[in-house]
This record gives sequence, structure tokens and C-alpha cells, in this order.
Amino acid sequence: MLAAAFFVLGMAVLYVGAETMVNSSSRLAASYGIRPLVIGMTVVALGTSMPELMVSLLAAFRDSSDLAAGNVIGSNIANIGLILGCTALFAPLVVPSGVLRRELPFMIGTSLLLALLAANGRLGFGEGLLLFTLLLVFIGYCLRTGRRKGPEEKRGAAMRASRSRWRDAVLALAGMIGLGVGAEMMVRSAIFLARSFGISELVIGISVVAVGTSLPELAASGIGALRGHSELSIGNVLGSNIFNILFVLGVCPMIRPLTFDTSLLRLELPVMLAFSIALVPMILHRHAIGRGKGVLLLAGYAVFIGVLFV
Repeated sequence: MLAAAFFVLGMAVLYVGAETMVNSSSRLAASYGIRPLVIGMTVVALGTSMPELMVSLLAAFRDSSDLAAGNVIGSNIANIGLILGCTALFAPLVVPSGVLRRELPFMIGTSLLLALLAANGRLGFGEGLLLFTLLLVFIGYCLRTGRRKGPEEKRGAAMRASRSRWRDAVLALAGMIGLGVGAEMMVRSAIFLARSFGISELVIGISVVAVGTSLPELAASGIGALRGHSELSIGNVLGSNIFNILFVLGVCPMIRPLTFDTSLLRLELPVMLAFSIALVPMILHRHAIGRGKGVLLLAGYAVFIGVLFV
């Protein structure tokens, strides 16, 4: 009963954290004339990628390379198949045309680069440094191109007081912390409940841990879609996938080299690439991800989980 109560409490904390972070980060973006898409791909994506970072870092320190890499790859698959699929069911996601020219190709490029670097089953310090350097380039690019150019946005930004910006920044940080705390509470309590009912460790790892580290993305993207900030929702998913690869798998190998199980290279990594590339025709069609496409993404993710069981 205590575990069930913590699960419900964690869900509440997750919701409040997502609500706080989405609203405050959107106001902060408007105050500086920065597109919500860019805020979603940087600030929100970094915050929602913290569970993956913590899990992978802990795994690296404990010489569990498969867990560190599998967590990132599995989370990236869940971000597209599960998170975008569920978010599209909440509200259709209108995708800016620039995403097809810039952000989506960059995400696909980082996925292909990871596949190339991990082809020998190992990520060392040099590969990690390369990925982390690309992350700095990506952040610099986002900051350089993220500002709106219209005079109305500039006037709106000038009207914002410095105190309001600080308040929104603090609220956004508090929301990120709430996302991490809520996700941790839900994952721990769910694992306890699963073991209490005699569910195997394999089922726990596939259903709870993999999805659990993606709960912040689901909460942030879902709340963003419901609030009409579809750019922030799309940016959060794309940015989180980029951060997972360049940040998490950039930092971890620099601390301790990662070696991969061959099954990870045969199944999970190709599936991650397939989900990433599948977004191109989906977005090209009407520049939106509606409920029908959301159902298709969820179905693809369900098939992937089924194949894992087999």
C-alpha cells in the first residue's frame, strides 16, 4: 500500500513539475525572443534527460556498460514511439517546416554517428569526447539561430522585467527537479510492486526502467501539447534524443569506456535508427503529427516490445 501511495504521489509530482517547467520556460523563451522549439531542444531536453544521465553514469561506475548504453538507446526509441505517439493523442502536433531542414536531420545524423562509432562494440574516451564536442556545437547553433527576428517579439522581450525572468528561470529549474523526483518515485515504487507480484526482472527492466526514464519527456511533451505549445513538445523529444546520445554517451565513455553486447547492435540500435528516419515522411505529410500517426507510432513501439520478449 505504501508503494502504491508513492506511485500516485510520484505521478502527481511529475505532473506539477511538467506543468511548472513548460509554463515558465515558455514565458522565458518569449521574454528573450527565443523560439519555444529551441527552448524545448535545449533547456527542457536537458532537464528531461537527467534520469537517463543518472542511470547511465551509475551504470558506468558499476561497470554495467550494457545498461548504460541500452538505457540511452531504449529511451530514444521510447521518446519517438511512446512519447510522441501518446502526445499526438492528446493534441495534434504542428511541426514547423524548419525542423525538417535543421533539427530532425541533426538528430538522425547523431544516431547514424553513434551506430558508426559503436560498430566495434565499444565507446572509448576519444569517441566520448567527439560526441560531447558535437553537443557544444549543437547548443551554440541553437543559441545563435534561436532568436526571433520580428520587431514585435523584440518589443515584447524588452518589456519583460529582469525579476520576472529570474522567477521563470527558478520555476523552470524547480520543475526539472520535480520531473526527476517524480520519475524516481514512480520507478522505485513500480519496481517494488512488480517484485511483490512475482514479475520477472526482465519484464521490470523492459517495462518499468526503460519507460520510467522517459516519463519526464512524456509529462513535459504532454503538458506542452495540451497548453498549445506543440513546438516545445517536438523540440523536447528531438532535443532529448540528441542530448541522450551526445551528452550521456559523451560523458560516460570519458569516465569509463563502454562495451556493448552484440544483441544491442543487432536489434535496438537499428530500431532506434528506423524510428528516427520514419519521422521524416510523417512530418513531410502535412507538417503535423496527428492522432492517426500517433497510433502508428504507438503500434510500432508495441511491436518492438513484443520482439524483445520473443
